[in-house]
Amino acid sequence: MYFTDDSLLPENQEKLIIKAAPWGPQWLPADYPEEVAVSWDDQVQRAVDCYNAGASVLHIHVRDPQTGKISKDFNEYRYLIGRLREAVPKMVLEVGGSISFAPSGDGEQAKWLGYDTRHMLTELDPKPDQITIAIGSIAMNIVDMSTEDDVRGTHLARPEVQAAYADMIAEAGPSFYLEHLKRLRANGIQPFFMLGHVHQLESVERLVRAGTYMGPVNHEIVAIGGGTAGRNPFDMMEYIRRSPHGSVMFMESWQRSTYPLCTAAIAFGMHVRVGIEDCIWGPRKGERMGTVKQIEFMARIAKELGRELATGDDARRIMKIGTWYESADETLFQLGLPPNRKGGRPGFLGYATDGKRHAPTLASDSHPLAD
Repeated sequence: MYFTDDSLLPENQEKLIIKAAPWGPQWLPADYPEEVAVSWDDQVQRAVDCYNAGASVLHIHVRDPQTGKISKDFNEYRYLIGRLREAVPKMVLEVGGSISFAPSGDGEQAKWLGYDTRHMLTELDPKPDQITIAIGSIAMNIVDMSTEDDVRGTHLARPEVQAAYADMIAEAGPSFYLEHLKRLRANGIQPFFMLGHVHQLESVERLVRAGTYMGPVNHEIVAIGGGTAGRNPFDMMEYIRRSPHGSVMFMESWQRSTYPLCTAAIAFGMHVRVGIEDCIWGPRKGERMGTVKQIEFMARIAKELGRELATGDDARRIMKIGTWYESADETLFQLGLPPNRKGGRPGFLGYATDGKRHAPTLASDSHPLAD
């Protein structure tokens, strides 16, 4: 992102998109009974509550009411998405592309599901607006940055459960993401890029320059440690600095560092994700805080800074839901990135002009007027 003198003034910033992540695949219902929604009605009501609190994007997993665990049944995904479309028609619905990374049972490792299974998300009907996608395999050890306080009172405090999560890898090699991007476009579903650090962001730019991906770039730095960026604010700042000027960036962190990092992101004109998937605590040590209260917290910060909240319609406009581009050149231009080098052109590249300021073209009823 390129900051001008007036970029930090709220009247010049886009409205704040708050993304809600209320499912929390890593938690069991007993970890936070008043927050982990299990029945279908409770899961839908949680989405309604998030929307009413100020969230305009909903990050979706599906919890099986029979088991209380995150579902891997695509029929249940279809059912819940259908109900969410009716209950929160204005919200942008974003399905988590991992489906579920929680261990299936005691003694099993936490892991992402196979490529073929994740590809099936692109064929959901009713379809979501977005599906998250990782670009490049990466360690996703949420235990690495967790303190005893972070997991106190949850099953993640048990050593055997921590061991199950410690070796988790977000598997997303080229054989996955190249095919997945094709299927998403074919089915009219926008990818949402979940990236662990700036080098994965570089990979997205290479996909754009190659014409492999041609569309808006909505993305999130997943600063949860254990292979991804961590709590050092300079990780976030470098990611912001390297983000394409025409992209839309979200901030995500782990547990209580969510509050300072997301507060900074709001001030800098970025967008935020909150919810029990990332944090079950308030900013003060030992105080639990659920998804709706976290949304309200971010909404208060935005209000104090003079920044308006995005509605669902605003979020669709800002993230350009339903928009696709037809060439690498068009995508680069829309993202505010320099063009590809052509014909051995030397130096740092920009867009050619004649260096002159031209008067705007006069028109009437959408037709140009003759001189």
